Amino acid sequence: MLHRPGHEIENITPDSMERLLFDDIPYLPIAQEEHDFFAQTLRDNGTEVIYTEDLATEALADEAVRNEFIERQVAEAGFVAGVTHDALVEYLKALTPRDLVTRIYEGVRRDDLELKALDLAAVSENTAWPFLMDPLPNAYFTRDPQASIGEGMSVNKMTFPARQRESMITEYILKYNPRFAGRVKVWRDRNHASHIEGGDELVLSDHVVAIGISQRTTADAIQDIAKSLFANSDYDTVIAISIPHNHAMMHLDTVFTMINYDQFTVHPDILTEDGKVDNWVLYPGKDGEVTFEHHTDIKEVLKKALGKSEIDLIPTGNGDPIVAPREQWNDGSNTLAIAPGEVVTYNRNYVSNALLREHGILVHEVRSSELSRGRGGPRCMSCPIVREDI
Repeated sequence: MLHRPGHEIENITPDSMERLLFDDIPYLPIAQEEHDFFAQTLRDNGTEVIYTEDLATEALADEAVRNEFIERQVAEAGFVAGVTHDALVEYLKALTPRDLVTRIYEGVRRDDLELKALDLAAVSENTAWPFLMDPLPNAYFTRDPQASIGEGMSVNKMTFPARQRESMITEYILKYNPRFAGRVKVWRDRNHASHIEGGDELVLSDHVVAIGISQRTTADAIQDIAKSLFANSDYDTVIAISIPHNHAMMHLDTVFTMINYDQFTVHPDILTEDGKVDNWVLYPGKDGEVTFEHHTDIKEVLKKALGKSEIDLIPTGNGDPIVAPREQWNDGSNTLAIAPGEVVTYNRNYVSNALLREHGILVHEVRSSELSRGRGGPRCMSCPIVREDI
């Protein structure tokens, strides 16, 4: 599942970059060309590509469902009653399902609505801000609002307001799109105070999941989804891995990804000099509770959990103190495994890519000059829904 970046990217300004979680403004025409190349690379290697914007349009075909979605989107944008709320609802209800989905991604500007008076108590404190409903420029990173685990998904409560409305789109796709309605278990929905994001959720086998304790995923959320998985699925092991809580390493998959049965990419800065990182292994306990074991030797933990005699940790940028952080910033660790030992990566991370090939990995490189400005790589830009058993 992908989202082709649209005009929401062009609704980023220098003043709004921090608010919208961007460090730069991608050039949309090239970003779209790069994204189309990425999607075609997936198709050329046997993947069916579906787009969130198409799935959401289909899910919102029914007027009653669409009206409920509009009310909830407007409420989560900060308007629950008053002149502005009513004007926004009226404006959005007049749109076709396709145009509605497009507008939700692009945002609604103040000057889109002809308002003689604003409900000032409900409007953003920054009256110079041109949007009543913010754009969702991070939405092309489809990994994060949800994650597929086994026969179900987590629909995530995301950390920052700039992204929280994205997972409502997922919720409606799973409930009302004919392809998914009634067929997908939800391990954890978005109605929680604690946060979790899909970039921190890594499926390692048919019974093991790794989840990052990161800037955007809390320990409470990990315990919660572990309880659900243990009670309702075949998953019996969750490995919680602590990573630095900062924007450069926002999710586990920006510093650590699985690319083969026994091979992983890893950014060396998450490890101590002797290769250790704090991690906790969660198992089912009595009466639905969760038990914990604290470890630091991640290789040993992975060998035991996956039943392997050895684990190959491949360092981003070959571990070089200059190359590694540069290529990690450009998502050198954010490899997308499309089959065991076969990955899609950004072409700009040539040192990491060369090292992957030395370790026997088949690497498909995709273009990256503009997409990478959003601080996410091929794994971030894709949300697998169903994968063949291997």
